[in-house]
This record gives sequence, C-alpha cells and structure tokens, in this order.
Amino acid sequence: MASAKIKKGDTVVVLSGKDKGQTGTVQQVMPKEGKILVEGVNVMTRHRKPSQANPQGGIDRVPAPLHIAKVAIADPKDGKPTRVRFEEKDGKKVRVAVKSGETIDG
Repeated sequence: MASAKIKKGDTVVVLSGKDKGQTGTVQQVMPKEGKILVEGVNVMTRHRKPSQANPQGGIDRVPAPLHIAKVAIADPKDGKPTRVRFEEKDGKKVRVAVKSGETIDG
C-alpha cells in the first residue's frame, strides 16, 4: 500500500455488505492484511463457556475487521462518502476530500 488514506480516528462510511450506509470511527488499521476495525460496525457474537477468568460465561459482542475497500472516508462537510487526495499546504502533506475540497487532517 502506497500511503495510508484511512487512519485511526477517521470517520468512515460503509459502502457494501450488511452494514451498508452505517458510519463509525476507525479503531484500528491493519495495512498488511488490508483490513480495518470500525466501532459499531460488523459486530459478531461469540458464545463463551464459563471459565475461571469469566465464571458467568455468556455472549460477547466483538467487532470483526472489514476489508479496507468496503469503506470510504466521510466528507467533513456533509458526512457522505468521498475519495481522498494528498496536497501540500504550508510545506505539509495533508489529506483533502475530493468532493468538497476540505482538509481532513488539520
């Protein structure tokens, strides 16, 4: 991957799958696997047996990773999905939303 267009803390919109249209904040980016972990999206349930660490057992809800191609950064202006390009402003390389032209990181 050339340079990361999606980073931890970004707000993203899911483009396809069962959670299409949902927005969430990026919790973790795994560039080697090409996956991303988004808060509140693609939540799976794990049934846990009682153990000494967790004597109650029960059902845990854990987020599962999504492929990075299934999400797009939410435009800072209107929250709709947008592509990202890089520009140089004041000698710094910044990410810019293609739709609105607004900078994503300060």
